[in-house]
Amino acid sequence: MKQKHILRAVVLAAAATLPFGALAQSYSAGKDITVLQGFKAGGGSDALAQLVQPYLAKELGVNFVNRYQPGATGAIAWTQLAQQTKPDGTTVSITNTPMLMTNYLMNDSIKYSIEDLTPLANVVTDPGVMVVGKDSPYKTMQELLDYAKANPDKLTVGNSGVGGDDFFSVIMIEKATGLKFRSVPFAGDGPSWTAAMAGKIDASSNNLGITFPQIKAGNLRVLALYADERSPDIPDVPTLKELGINVVAGSSRGYSAPKGMPEQARKEFLDAMDKVVKNPDFQRDAAARALPLDYKRGDEYGEFLKNQEVEFTAIWNEIKDQYGPDKK
Repeated sequence: MKQKHILRAVVLAAAATLPFGALAQSYSAGKDITVLQGFKAGGGSDALAQLVQPYLAKELGVNFVNRYQPGATGAIAWTQLAQQTKPDGTTVSITNTPMLMTNYLMNDSIKYSIEDLTPLANVVTDPGVMVVGKDSPYKTMQELLDYAKANPDKLTVGNSGVGGDDFFSVIMIEKATGLKFRSVPFAGDGPSWTAAMAGKIDASSNNLGITFPQIKAGNLRVLALYADERSPDIPDVPTLKELGINVVAGSSRGYSAPKGMPEQARKEFLDAMDKVVKNPDFQRDAAARALPLDYKRGDEYGEFLKNQEVEFTAIWNEIKDQYGPDKK
């Protein structure tokens, strides 16, 4: 009995010397992984979760639990991830660009940064689109632009929130055309396209993968694609570049964890994701949802986020006098 007490004391003492989170260095079957989502259900984060997590759960032997915490263009969820979450591998978040970094670039009160995260993997890059409801009077992008030209600041265009990719896409279109829209921010892509579908706003600047099911069902009409080339999913829809508007934009979506994630858990997560993206069934499902795969793993994803930070810092510095916090 005395030997058992001594052995237990030795084990507890050894555990006490381990770094924080080392006791949760690997995943075990049945364990829950919480996924923080900074936007409402039905948006881009949710689309990625519904695509990836059934496959990833099978590879890791875990259960994924999505926790929706919309607000501040994702900043509420990402602040929690970076500053209030144990780095033990049991909580991750879907991280979207450019809003992951534009949040703190545009607002000094937001204190997290990409340096507070462990970037895991980017999975998709979803090109931007301009969509209207099926009953909209605008049949083409040119008709929408013509109305905006004749009626400055009257055409209402929804976006997923101030600082998001859709917000910046509209600004880029305004700068390229000299037009002025009335931007309407929502708490995510889903509420934005829903409002356009219901005719509550004139149009929604959104993403192809998010809106594709409604486009396919005939509930939304897509007027233009913000990409270098046309998409095979909507081959009859022109790109903005074809219309003489030199704008290419969209949102990349992946997964990140708090800084300090145990290396073993990180390795297991990435090895499992490697298998997921190579799975033909997963590739088929992504194609069916018009979500272009753009896999960036580990350090490559980290470098991508740093480059995005540099790029959008330059864009924000150029427009902040017009769109900064003291402007309406």
